[in-house]
Amino acid sequence: MRRFPVWLAAGVFAGTLATPRAILAQGYGVYEHGTCAMARAGTAVASPCDDGSTIFFNPAGLALATHKVISAGGTLIAPSGQFENDSTGEKTSMNKRVYPVPHVYFQHPMSDRIVAGFGFFVPYGLETDWPENFEGRFLGYKSLVQGFYLQPTLAAKITDRVMVGAGVDVTYLKVGLHQHLDLAPQALPPPAPPGTTFANLGIRSGTDFANADLEGHAWNLGFNVGIILQPTDKLSLGIRFLSRQKVEIDDATVSFTQIATNDTLAAGNPFGVPAGTTLDQVLAPRFLPDSTLSNQGGKTTLTLPEQLVLGAAYQLTPRLKLLFDYQRTNWKVFKDLVIDFEHAGRRTIVEDYQASDGFRVGGEYAWTSNTTVRAGFLTHTEAAPDQTVTPNLPEGPRSELTLGFGTRLTNSLRVDLAYQYIDQADRRGRTTDGGQAAPTTAVNNGLYTFHAHLFGATLALAF
Repeated sequence: MRRFPVWLAAGVFAGTLATPRAILAQGYGVYEHGTCAMARAGTAVASPCDDGSTIFFNPAGLALATHKVISAGGTLIAPSGQFENDSTGEKTSMNKRVYPVPHVYFQHPMSDRIVAGFGFFVPYGLETDWPENFEGRFLGYKSLVQGFYLQPTLAAKITDRVMVGAGVDVTYLKVGLHQHLDLAPQALPPPAPPGTTFANLGIRSGTDFANADLEGHAWNLGFNVGIILQPTDKLSLGIRFLSRQKVEIDDATVSFTQIATNDTLAAGNPFGVPAGTTLDQVLAPRFLPDSTLSNQGGKTTLTLPEQLVLGAAYQLTPRLKLLFDYQRTNWKVFKDLVIDFEHAGRRTIVEDYQASDGFRVGGEYAWTSNTTVRAGFLTHTEAAPDQTVTPNLPEGPRSELTLGFGTRLTNSLRVDLAYQYIDQADRRGRTTDGGQAAPTTAVNNGLYTFHAHLFGATLALAF
């Protein structure tokens, strides 16, 4: 029984490693790396907040710093999602979870013109958590992505109206997937006729016979650069470029655990075993060391796409500032994914992602000399094509509203608070592996809905 487990193992690994691409696209990508910027919908490329978060939003903004600041905080993300099957009408909701996403920044003026800084943030984060008996469990009932960025940064004020900055991104990327394997559609080994599956033996569709746990991680380097121009005292323009990264995951591991089917085989079965033999006994050797479903390693290469952000800020009145950002993420770099397994060979998965566009509008109003109120709105397009909307990431176009405020607790200590609501458009998707080449109508079998509440808080200490 060599043939069917090879494709199962490949499917497990491909499903997990495909997740980060959609994550970065928009779906569960995290852009709330500072509560001040979060409250104004992430508009910070032209006029950064004075809490060090400019290290992410635009390294050039660090040159505007006039004092040392250390800030720390995070965002709590509370997502809610559901899938409704077209045929049965059955609805399944994601498990209720709250996910913390931290950030830490430090800025230090070296002179009147040069400022150094360091940032820690998590721009890529995902954990979709469905009930283990969910119909989409054969694609994945729990997916995990964690992208940790450590960024030392240096910025310079070229003139009083021109600032430049650059940082090196030391990236640690971790991915994981929990998935069940369905026995019914798998091909029988020779001498069974080609195309014969376990379903031809009477094995019902949705027969779980294994649980697969995949984990992989890798370190990589990238860069983040930016420019800020201030043509007038009221107008500020900014541009930020986050580099493409080619991340090689060489030490991924896949662990398989057998699940009892409790099915028995009839006389004359293709395995040549006596009638009454359990199917689990026949499958058990596939989980032994060095077999196809044994614990094994794998490797692949992921390309994280470049991002380009353009923005403008205008001081409409002494108290009111308006901001606008546009972001382009080049997801066209994801055409296919090649996976190599220790025992299961190689598989190439075609993805055909598209570039995504994001539009952000924000504003802030100095209510008093110590308190500023903020609000914003953003929208972005989807990156995943219809056939890749799965339980691992039911991604789609979104609209988001933000609110928040910041106030000084003392002369040197400030707190910022923010709330964000994510409303994702309903998106048709699938819970079964219909195949990338199949027509969309033959693949997608239901409707995914999603929304989320986000709460952010940051403490910033100036000294």
